[in-house]
Amino acid sequence: MTDDRSAGIIERYRDHLPVSSTTPVVSLGEGDTPLLLSEGLSERTGARVYLKYEGLNPTGSFKDRGMTLAVSKALEAGAGAVVCASTGNTSASAAAYAARAGLVCAVLVPEGFVALGKLAQALIHGARVVEIEGNFDVALTLTKEIARSGEITLVNSVNPHRIEGQKTAAFEIVEALGGAPYLHLIPVGNAGNITAYWKGYREALEVGWSETTPAMHGFQAEGAAPIVTGKAVAEPNTIATAIRIGNPASWEGANEAVSASNGSISAVSDPEILEAYTMLASEGIFVEPASSASVAGLLKMSDAKRIPAGATVVCILTGHGLKDPERALAMAPDRMKAPAELDPIRDQLGLD
Repeated sequence: MTDDRSAGIIERYRDHLPVSSTTPVVSLGEGDTPLLLSEGLSERTGARVYLKYEGLNPTGSFKDRGMTLAVSKALEAGAGAVVCASTGNTSASAAAYAARAGLVCAVLVPEGFVALGKLAQALIHGARVVEIEGNFDVALTLTKEIARSGEITLVNSVNPHRIEGQKTAAFEIVEALGGAPYLHLIPVGNAGNITAYWKGYREALEVGWSETTPAMHGFQAEGAAPIVTGKAVAEPNTIATAIRIGNPASWEGANEAVSASNGSISAVSDPEILEAYTMLASEGIFVEPASSASVAGLLKMSDAKRIPAGATVVCILTGHGLKDPERALAMAPDRMKAPAELDPIRDQLGLD
């Protein structure tokens, strides 16, 4: 491990990643995201609650951790292009890192189900984006076929290099806290991220960075909760577009994580997600709705008396709020209008 936090996760954790001295590193300086103590959530739950704010990665989501490694390894293997299916964040990250590497990026997205901020990112980085008449699961099946020739690298989380890169967030949490938290709470969509964190915590234990591993608790949206119900959802539906996935590719990895850690996978409703979304905003933290699923889960567990007093809890916030500006505007107060005169402005602001 290196202390050069500006170099990105490959250089920082080179000895713990599947790279060699000849691997071309494609990086945008990802990683080293803040771990913020939430006084409001700590007071409400009686625990010590930290928020790992992955929205401050280069393209605004946790996907960058895995994408730097996946694209670096694709370049090393001689691929001329990368392809992914996406609900938004993967496409934005893949497009940025492919542009950095000089590779073609092809993206399949479900028509009408990608937040504007994410689609804009993919397009401005030059990705070739195709909207399909089908959901994410259909898109992923098609991208697997496109990548079958071997000349195009699939960079969804079924690519093991994505998991390897994303595990580094667990390393950062352990470093910041001096060990693993008691509970780790995380949104679950395609389930690669909970799989990756569990891998990271286990490796941190093996190398002596931590003496324990946390209980892993994942949260799906009620309208897209296949792991909770035990069966795929043909038409997933939730305002949390990043986790609107009906048949997670890393389902088995998620089950292993919660089983081995004595954790759980539960569902939270859209109203609960939005309550957590606005609560985070009131603390100055702007996330996309799916990110709030971890905090919605925290509040649900707290109400059920499942959070031990004084326990150290980490909630993962997966993406920045600017990913979905339409949702923010829909939830925010209306803008006020006044003539360009001091007294009417003061009246509107309620300063008298």
